[in-house]
Amino acid sequence: MTVNPAGAKPRAPLNWPGDPEDVTAEDIDFEAMAHVLANTCRRGGCCRQYHSIAAHAVIVSEEIAALDGLEDEDRRTLALHALIANAPSAWLRGRLPDSQRAAEPGSRSGPGRTGRLATGIETAVRKAAGLDAVLEEEQAELLRFVTRMAAATESRDLLDEPAVGAGVAFPPLKRRIRSIPPDRAAQAWLARFRALAGDRIATRASGEAGDPAKGMADASAS
Repeated sequence: MTVNPAGAKPRAPLNWPGDPEDVTAEDIDFEAMAHVLANTCRRGGCCRQYHSIAAHAVIVSEEIAALDGLEDEDRRTLALHALIANAPSAWLRGRLPDSQRAAEPGSRSGPGRTGRLATGIETAVRKAAGLDAVLEEEQAELLRFVTRMAAATESRDLLDEPAVGAGVAFPPLKRRIRSIPPDRAAQAWLARFRALAGDRIATRASGEAGDPAKGMADASAS
């Protein structure tokens, strides 16, 4: 039995990510997905400090939106692609596809079962978010580049490892990454989603998710 504070509006039940075998756009509950991604640690938990997939997605999305040389609509759609790029993890419970390359946004490598499931989930989530199923190669490459910069920043800030060194081709972001708790990461993800998707999508989120303009301000500093 769920007990709500006096006068509080009952929360609608969430449609939690379930069987990854046959995910459709109609199955997608963005609020539920945000909470799962916020409760899932990056790098399979191999971090000195907790850093969720949701927080990582917000950072990459914000960095994409800050790039020069993009038309407004291209900036919005690519930033939204970045935000939902790791959506398959919500159904695969943090498991990566068959290769690290296959886990990268826009990649089509990794033909194994997990990779195929991830591709199907990615397609359904993009459709639910009002996006094209496949990124153009130039956009996919840009997203991969920023994602790798964010990974280099994680190494520097959360793993106490050199961000640039032998065998590392990508520099870290100028911002710093700070660990934030899952509930705040979920709120930041949902606020960012609303800011990018606008009225195109009717999310199931209840209440306010916070100020989208603040983004991950508490998670990183310039």
